[in-house]
Amino acid sequence: MNVLSVFDGMSCGQIALERAGINVKNYFASEIDKYTIQIAKKNYPDTIHVGDVTKLKGSDIPVEIDLLMGGSPCQGFSFAQGGKELNFDDPRSRLFFEFVRLLKECKPKYFLLEN
Repeated sequence: MNVLSVFDGMSCGQIALERAGINVKNYFASEIDKYTIQIAKKNYPDTIHVGDVTKLKGSDIPVEIDLLMGGSPCQGFSFAQGGKELNFDDPRSRLFFEFVRLLKECKPKYFLLEN
């Protein structure tokens, strides 16, 4: 299975797939936080890091994607921890549409959006 994980964090998606016994051939990860990338690289050195989701195009991925997964930031929808409930007016919330864009571009067999 070829996987594209956006908002990958420390690659918890790989942990879940591994525990579920799903064989992953290629795991592409889009993440910008340098600390979570360091953890992902240490735990899963074969991960193919593809950078910022806003700059990633489906055509940048050299294989057909079977599973697109991710959990876009949700702070803009929350009033917890000082959130202002700006919804899609919060720039972090708009990242959801990057997931939708890649879903259309990659046309995976499966997708998982977590929030």
